[in-house]
Amino acid sequence: METKPKPIQSGLITLWLSTFSLVLLWSVIHPHDLFTWFLEVLPALIGIVALAVVYHKFRFTEMLYWLMLAHAIILMIGGHYTYAEVPLFNWIRDAFHMARNNYDKVGHFAQGFVPALIAREILLRRSALERGKLLSFIVVCICLAISASYELFEWQVAVWTGTAADSFLGSQGDVWDTQSDMLMALIGALAAVLVLSRAHDRALTKV
Repeated sequence: METKPKPIQSGLITLWLSTFSLVLLWSVIHPHDLFTWFLEVLPALIGIVALAVVYHKFRFTEMLYWLMLAHAIILMIGGHYTYAEVPLFNWIRDAFHMARNNYDKVGHFAQGFVPALIAREILLRRSALERGKLLSFIVVCICLAISASYELFEWQVAVWTGTAADSFLGSQGDVWDTQSDMLMALIGALAAVLVLSRAHDRALTKV
């Protein structure tokens, strides 16, 4: 039988929602491109709606909610500047003589890292799977499927909108951008499973 995490304190919920809302508001004020902003931020908007809908039936661990918020902020920063023009990563590119702005790789790492723990928590609480190598393998496969699906979505947006999707794709002339994006998601998923599984297990015991 599934047990539910203890209700999150109202103060923490307020802090979470306030942080999300303030960053969202900042990101939509004079973004680099409004169409790109919408596409980049859309997963975060869908995510917060989904969390609100399932909250009374399925509450994630507090640890995971904060990781989700961090992922949403990464998306909103990318939406504001576009992934190819985030100022800090422009500076890193120039300072270290890199060929491109690599903020998109941060985004794709997070695309593997956070969903890995989401999938792990859902499977542990709602399926017969137990902790172990099989669970970790399935979690990583789920994250690769999510990453591949997102790349297909990017491709279709580019087909439908033409050059209007250039900022959304953010390939910066890299012909292997799609493959490296999926690689970063894979690395993120593996990192989450290898580094945070024990901490996640401890969070799951506090129910």
